[in-house]
Amino acid sequence: MSKIVSTEEVLGGAPRIEGRRIGVHHIARRVIDAGKSPEQVAADYRLDIADVHRALTYYYDNPDEMREIQSEHRTVPDELSVIRGPQDLEGVTQSEPEA
Repeated sequence: MSKIVSTEEVLGGAPRIEGRRIGVHHIARRVIDAGKSPEQVAADYRLDIADVHRALTYYYDNPDEMREIQSEHRTVPDELSVIRGPQDLEGVTQSEPEA
């Protein structure tokens, strides 16, 4: 069984399962957003089921921190743009590849 840790040099300091590069937000996304069972997530990541539940407990016990981490992962760098549909392509020119 592992504990939840945060170290700046791994996952940018996001809370994760000790000894792994699996963030609490990764597990929460799979269970809460994707509807996977904790057992399936544990099997997919080769974790103890207790580690998945510990990550989910951390997620629910720290909602402000988790919202901040999720918003950081959803932002688009300034040099990129988001294209959601054809209307976003209007006026965009594409350079020709050099021959």
